[in-house]
Amino acid sequence: MKPLEFYVTAVWDAEAKVWVSESDIIGLHVEAASLEEFEAAAAELGPQLIVENHITKRDLSQRSLSELIPWIRFHTPQRGGATAA
Repeated sequence: MKPLEFYVTAVWDAEAKVWVSESDIIGLHVEAASLEEFEAAAAELGPQLIVENHITKRDLSQRSLSELIPWIRFHTPQRGGATAA
């Protein structure tokens, strides 16, 4: 079976002066003033939303426990990119 793999990308919104999320996790919408706050919120909310919106009863009955552990790839800008100044 295909692993439960998702992504979250931090994108700087210059107008609002916050980091916002782009993600394939249904329901995940993060806005934060710093990358540290962004990463903390995404790490907390991401797994909860995956369980609520991406794992079905069928998954629970057909997948092993190790296959149900989601993998979230966090993409943040490299050093020297936009900063929340």
